[in-house]
Amino acid sequence: MISSAVIFSALELGFIYALVALALFLSFRVLNIADMTTDGSFTLGCAVSAVVAVAGHPILALPAAMLAGAAAGCVTALLQTKLNVPSILAGIITNTGLYTVNLAVMGFSSNVSMMRTKTLFTMTQDSLGSVYKLIPVMVLTAVLAVLLVVFLKTRLGLSIRATGDNPDMVRASSINTGFTITVGLGVSNALTALSGAVLAQYQKSADINLGNGMVIIGLASLIIGETLMPKGKLWMKALGAVAGSVVYRFIMALALRLDLPSECLKLISAVIVAVAIGLPAIKKAWKPAAKGGVKAC
Repeated sequence: MISSAVIFSALELGFIYALVALALFLSFRVLNIADMTTDGSFTLGCAVSAVVAVAGHPILALPAAMLAGAAAGCVTALLQTKLNVPSILAGIITNTGLYTVNLAVMGFSSNVSMMRTKTLFTMTQDSLGSVYKLIPVMVLTAVLAVLLVVFLKTRLGLSIRATGDNPDMVRASSINTGFTITVGLGVSNALTALSGAVLAQYQKSADINLGNGMVIIGLASLIIGETLMPKGKLWMKALGAVAGSVVYRFIMALALRLDLPSECLKLISAVIVAVAIGLPAIKKAWKPAAKGGVKAC
């Protein structure tokens, strides 16, 4: 049996990591760019949040982390749009450079402890009781998901969506694709950094390796959500990203309950992504086989 503590933990982490799924929805699905900056910008958000919170400003730590993440995304976009570096390589270059930047932010230490630091969650503990962690992350993720959907329906948001669909047509319409890509990647990495910032305050520590594998986790959540939710309007896709993140965390919780070694979690994540991506092809291959079997009978 899964205890209530495990359920609450899965929900809390699911909503925190849902911000990464929303970020990859914007970069991977809307802009059609495989942004490899995700790992580095997530750790950057953790580092900035921890340092600012230790300085006594846990609320200010969240927008500060978002600004830092947006700057990282803009660097990737500039490499891609101004220097003609391929999108994947641009993300890898930025991600590599962010390792040193993240160490510098944390005072060239591999981790920052926040055990005696006031955080977003300790501030709400007295008023919210046992759900003092769940309610803030749930509200924050819901608000950001709504704001993202609203943003993508604005004129700039429509330009970003059009850039991902057909950049040549957008250029022919006198829209600066370099600007739309920069804004899109900036917003995407701001969401990723915010996820890292919240996680740092959630677990009261920041580590240089916290962002490792974050692209896989985000993609797994995004693809699970797309599999669960019917294809439809923009808000449905954003809701699917959030739901997929929560489902993913429950899958991870079940894996831990089965006493699987923690070293296997990355492999499980990779398998989940592979199966989710290949599910349409599996269904397509299964249907003709099933029909053929009926005829043979």
